[in-house]
Amino acid sequence: MYFARWKAALIIAVCVIGALLCIPNLVPRDSLPSWMPARQVSLGLDLRGGSYLLLEVDMNAVVRERVESMADAARTRLRQANVGYVGLAAQPDQRRITLRLRDPSQAQAAMAQLRELAVQVPVSSGVTQPDIDVAATPEGVVTATLNESGLRAKATGAVEQSIEIVRRRIDETGVAEALIARQGSNRVLVQLPGVEDPGRIKALLGQTARMTFHLLDDTANVAGAPPPGVQFLQGERDGVTYPVRRRVEVDGANLSDARAAQDSRNGGWVVNFTFDSIGTRRFAEVTRQNVGRPFAIVLDDKVITAPVIREPITGGQGQISGGFDAKGATDLAVLLRAGALPAPLTVVEERTVGPELGADAIRAGLMALLVGTVLVLLYMGTAYGLFGWFANFALLVNLVLTLAALSLLQATLTLPGLAGVVLTLGTAVDANILINERIREEVKAGRTPINALEAGFSKAYATIIDSNLTNLIAMACLYAFGSGPVKGFAVTVAIGTFVHLFTATTLVRLMVSTWFRARRPRTLPV
Repeated sequence: MYFARWKAALIIAVCVIGALLCIPNLVPRDSLPSWMPARQVSLGLDLRGGSYLLLEVDMNAVVRERVESMADAARTRLRQANVGYVGLAAQPDQRRITLRLRDPSQAQAAMAQLRELAVQVPVSSGVTQPDIDVAATPEGVVTATLNESGLRAKATGAVEQSIEIVRRRIDETGVAEALIARQGSNRVLVQLPGVEDPGRIKALLGQTARMTFHLLDDTANVAGAPPPGVQFLQGERDGVTYPVRRRVEVDGANLSDARAAQDSRNGGWVVNFTFDSIGTRRFAEVTRQNVGRPFAIVLDDKVITAPVIREPITGGQGQISGGFDAKGATDLAVLLRAGALPAPLTVVEERTVGPELGADAIRAGLMALLVGTVLVLLYMGTAYGLFGWFANFALLVNLVLTLAALSLLQATLTLPGLAGVVLTLGTAVDANILINERIREEVKAGRTPINALEAGFSKAYATIIDSNLTNLIAMACLYAFGSGPVKGFAVTVAIGTFVHLFTATTLVRLMVSTWFRARRPRTLPV
């Protein structure tokens, strides 16, 4: 029951700091002093209202892009190695490319060139393997197939990259406190608190926004079939068919910035872009070697514009025009700044929660919290007298410290999280009940007041630790295997458990010790 002054000061300091951390949740940020951290608990979708989107990554597009890139690279490598072949074809539905050698005796040379197209992917800790399997038949048919390890690696990479790009795009639109998380193997969960009409967000997220720069093929006849290495693409606005070479001369991934602006010549809206050092060097090289030829800017397999290169462009800057309005130019700039998605995203589920429903949920949760608090306070005060009121004060400190911890983490409070706070409120006094009952037993056994207090706190401590440890194990399982709202519930209850271990044992013990030294009672009021 003895507390050194520094221990007492530390306990009081924790409580005061917790109270300070709660203040930003109760007053406007503008009225806070500059030295106070303005971290707040955010309200989740079910409390604040907003939109919920579940997006799915198109894995067929991921596989198709990988297989087609393998075919393009194989064409170049085999030509450079003087390996004769016919019928090189990409088969995305079977995740492979096939070709027939003119001379079957060159099978080993062809297989060696195709193996160079492989990418090493992890299969276990520290172990990697090629992502494609190469095989040949005696007749000279060679295949390169994307294997399961490669498919898993492409899927994981596509989803992780999609999450990052989605986060950038949403941040660019100014939506605050959005929740973006992976769900399952190929889905992305997006929650947009406060956004009641997610139409523009869906439009931005639905575009792959992969911009590339290609030369046009002057010899191709758009009325026939495209020759090897050429694809026919439609103009986004004029509907004209362009013979675009498949080779990417400059990738939009090398853009460092893109901004909407008005053209000083005609007042129309355009998008000005800037390349990084790699893109600047490549753009200058291509434009220097192809003066007088048309250069197509392709966005998501549609030609935005195909101007003729009048002179080398060495400054690393360019302009996209094409009849944009202000919104179209701004959205395109947002997409280009955020980067291209590795594959299209499809909205598979959409929900909108109105602010009225969120307000109802908050009122119901606060009413439950208020009623629960009052009933627990009355019960503890009635059942255990002064020691019960000590526990009640610790319970209020518990709520303050729990909110402070959530503010420090900048957590998002959902309806299950609010339920976790209410549940923690009920279980927080369990430790004090165990302690007070143990003190009663010691008093009945004839112990002196100081010995009864010492025994009550020390002997109940092991039981308190055991009961709360099992609770923490359950919360850890919920967090590990649960989804978003369940994880929020688990985090809230776990924080509440750690906090009430501090308030119920340490803080209450300090209050009882201080009271005992001041009053020196002959009997204990339990």
